[in-house]
Amino acid sequence: MSTTSESILGTPTPRIDGPLKTSGSAQYAADIHFPHMAHAVPIGATIASGRIRSLDTSAAEQMPGVLLVLHHGNIGPLYRTVPGDDNATNSEVRSAFEDEVVRHWGQHVAVVIAETLEQATAAAATVKVEYEVQPASLHPGLDDYDGKRKSVSKRGDPDTAFASAAVKVDATYITPVETHSPIEMHASVAVWDGDRVTLYETSQGVVNHRVVMAQVLGIPVENVRVVTRFLGSGFGGKLFPWPHTAMAAVAARKLSRPVKLSLDRRMMFATVGYRPRTEQRIRLGANKDGKLVSLQQDYLNVTSILDDFEEGCGEATTYIYSVPNLAVTGGMVHRNVGAPMYMRGPGAVPGLYALESGMNELADALNIDPLQLRYINDAEKDESNNLPFSSRHLRECFEVGSKKFGWEHRTPGIGSMRRDGKIIGWGLAGASWPALRLPCTATVEFCANGRLCVRSATQDIGTGTYTIFAQMLSHKTGIPFERVDVIIGDSALPAGPMSGGSMVTGSVLNAIAQAADGAIDRLQKLAASTEGSPLNNAKAEDVAFSVGRVHRKGQEPASGIAFADLLNLARLNGISAEGKTVPTWEDPKAKGFSLHSYGAQFVEVELDPEIARLRVSRTVTVIDAGRIINPKAAANQIAGAVVMGIGMGMLEETVYDQRSGQPINGSMADYLMATCADLPQIDVTFLDYPDPVMGEFGARGVGEIGLAGVAAAITAAVYHATGVRVRELPVRIEHLLQSKIMEA
Repeated sequence: MSTTSESILGTPTPRIDGPLKTSGSAQYAADIHFPHMAHAVPIGATIASGRIRSLDTSAAEQMPGVLLVLHHGNIGPLYRTVPGDDNATNSEVRSAFEDEVVRHWGQHVAVVIAETLEQATAAAATVKVEYEVQPASLHPGLDDYDGKRKSVSKRGDPDTAFASAAVKVDATYITPVETHSPIEMHASVAVWDGDRVTLYETSQGVVNHRVVMAQVLGIPVENVRVVTRFLGSGFGGKLFPWPHTAMAAVAARKLSRPVKLSLDRRMMFATVGYRPRTEQRIRLGANKDGKLVSLQQDYLNVTSILDDFEEGCGEATTYIYSVPNLAVTGGMVHRNVGAPMYMRGPGAVPGLYALESGMNELADALNIDPLQLRYINDAEKDESNNLPFSSRHLRECFEVGSKKFGWEHRTPGIGSMRRDGKIIGWGLAGASWPALRLPCTATVEFCANGRLCVRSATQDIGTGTYTIFAQMLSHKTGIPFERVDVIIGDSALPAGPMSGGSMVTGSVLNAIAQAADGAIDRLQKLAASTEGSPLNNAKAEDVAFSVGRVHRKGQEPASGIAFADLLNLARLNGISAEGKTVPTWEDPKAKGFSLHSYGAQFVEVELDPEIARLRVSRTVTVIDAGRIINPKAAANQIAGAVVMGIGMGMLEETVYDQRSGQPINGSMADYLMATCADLPQIDVTFLDYPDPVMGEFGARGVGEIGLAGVAAAITAAVYHATGVRVRELPVRIEHLLQSKIMEA
């Protein structure tokens, strides 16, 4: 075993991919270029519901540079993925150009491939499509839903308990459609070599992407390779393949040349997912002392006509607070819109907006400090399954956050806090997110050139995965961080996890550590068996490894031999070993615990009543996410999530034309997101308690939890400042104008 240093783990470490990105050297999918590469431009439907009556491509096919126009009539066989195959998750049930039915505006109806992007774009504009228009279901509200709701969780008798509760809250909370808007738009470059295809992708999961494309194209999985070296953020929209990937692959196969297909921003608003609209009824009942006696959550979310996408808003509801009587139900409402997709913090983020808003309203009804209400109802175990928590420090998150925020100085009266002519409002909310380990395989190799290589088919979506890999190897071997080569983002490597659900860090660490230990063990045995080695014929138990050298136990590392010298002495190019992570659902120890991360959000808003200007001026976030491997990257993740929370609470909403289903604000000029000008003072704190159930290092993910609770804390702060209760996001100036404070 190695002698390790604790210095690199838990130390704020700059990302090793930073210089590549700031210098422009990092290649994203759309940057990939091959000789004789053709360019593809999709054509989207201009109706929300109907059939293609005719599709005239004749003019396009005669234009300069046009090589091919693909559509339902000539794309050839494409297949759906196998139902229930967890290793092949697709974004949509329907494959590209599967039929001539149009189910949403922007649905791909054809794709033009030409020598240049300009030629393909010009030709696409000449394709004439006639439709048989049919009535579309586009109503934004979900109040017309009369279908069944499934029971998500239930305990006790919540109806009876609610009816007899001394204090009640019964309110409906609405979150709008939010569109994935990462800097990097979706792109796919397809290259065939005989019967094998390599896809350069914008993917958060190269391994899953590979299996899906094999099934869709109808070829052996070993004939597909997916490469994603860098991703310009994903937020869930790039988790699974979209139809345009198959379109590019088929075009490249038919033309026997590389094809690049890039979506523009307008297409991103229609064909690659979004967070669906949710409507959630929250019913809370409590006794006069604030103890919850009943909690009910009934949620609905929009999905597309063919796809059954459930947002899962009850994810955190069942365990975050102690309550004897609980019921959570959910339902899906089918509309003529594109397929929804997971968006940062799916389920828990919109769910906790509703639940935490309800808790804040309950605190007001009880005339109890909302912080105290959380303390009163803190849970000692997961009451949904009667399991102990593996590690839970939610109360401490609130305690540390309230102290840093200065919550004790809050005066509860509406509009009672003022500063520099502005009205100040304070709000808080809790946060949670599940903790899981996914299967992961990694190999670690000591190379004769004195460097270490670690390989795994996961990917870095901009969160710092490259850096965490290098940190772990430096920690295990004592070899400088700068001498570690991280090779990821390629499905040809040992299978690794997808980058979603804040699960990569907790999943890869154990595999890397195991592989490093195995490779070190092989080095030690090699040192004892290699002629000329200072440890030749030594017993295994007498051999140690530290700071990159094999030496006798109890002696200084300098007395031994550097691993590179040993490999050259043995005439070996390298020596490696493989490690695996056991997923939590297969780990007997993990099965006995409830695994989650926790957090507390504190928000301050400023309202200038003279111009009805509202802004978030300050936030404090405290996170309990196990051991923090790289505080620098983790703090960046939380700060970015808080910014997204400000967007969710105050800006973001995709609006559809009720006649055509077209996104009215489907551009960066019209879709409002938080920018640098909107940023408040952001304070991030980690409690840094290792979770023993998560493995040797006790790390859990931090990508999603920073977004949970932010919107609810914002609306609580708005109420504290104005007396206006906002239950439908985002907060608008129309809401503020209802305030009596504004009238004054």
